[in-house]
Amino acid sequence: MAKVLVTGAAGFIGSHTTDLLLREGHAVLGLDNFRTGHRRNLAGALASPAFELLEADVAEPGVVARAAGRFRPDAIIHLAALVSVQESIQDPVLNRRLNFTATELVAEAARRHAVGRIVFASSAAIYGDTTDLPITEETAKQPISPYGEAKLQSEGVLLAAGAGLTARCHRYFNVFGPRQDPASPYSGVISIFERRYREGQGVTIYGDGRQTRDFISVHDVARANVIAATKPGIASGAANICTGRATSLLDVVAEFARHYPQVPPPRHAAARAGDIIHSLGRPDRARTELGFAAQVSVADGLAELIRAG
Repeated sequence: MAKVLVTGAAGFIGSHTTDLLLREGHAVLGLDNFRTGHRRNLAGALASPAFELLEADVAEPGVVARAAGRFRPDAIIHLAALVSVQESIQDPVLNRRLNFTATELVAEAARRHAVGRIVFASSAAIYGDTTDLPITEETAKQPISPYGEAKLQSEGVLLAAGAGLTARCHRYFNVFGPRQDPASPYSGVISIFERRYREGQGVTIYGDGRQTRDFISVHDVARANVIAATKPGIASGAANICTGRATSLLDVVAEFARHYPQVPPPRHAAARAGDIIHSLGRPDRARTELGFAAQVSVADGLAELIRAG
């Protein structure tokens, strides 16, 4: 059994990661200030004697260090962040605090209290709008937002931490699944579409719908996090957390239409300037270094999301 401190534990990815850690028999201390996370996401975790929740701001100096000093975790999974790219543009100071300074504080706490491993929520946003597909870990890093810049700088801090600390930086692609808030400015297209279909409304597709994404289930992402935090013999490094399969918006809409045949067909609007047309990751490094491969298909993930709604 490992002891794992999870920052952002009440969030979309954080709560699923926490649930999986508990199911596998680990003890978890969750930190969250509920800026974007929800207590309801932790309903199952709060019923477990192996889970403790600390309501606190990870970006506040001393918070993570005190928690690590008391809990003595074997690993920290650092998921707390400013999660909106648009908000990072509107408030770059806040983005810097939540997406970079907080990472520095997590790394400092790990060094001070001999935490052996950090798993960090990075993002495919560090690659910018590259058209060099599939995206590998060696693809040029050209973030086009303060959000992506802070994620890339955070990777640098963690991977330069030196001996005694294993750092795994997970570059998530398009994560979807239950508990993703469709009202959030960060929400992916799938959670927005799911709400509109559930409410009996049609959806709007900007462009022809042939644009593609590498959609990955939150269950697979949680599994990658748990492997990286608890599997023996893991070395420091960065890896894409993706499926390596491209899914178009037309494919997504077709799946929703199978479940909601009464909902009107999608409307099409002019493509939005700046939208990335295609995104696809290469998952080989995660398979080699973590023994991780995505298992949940988009169709199965959508079916679960619809049932949960």
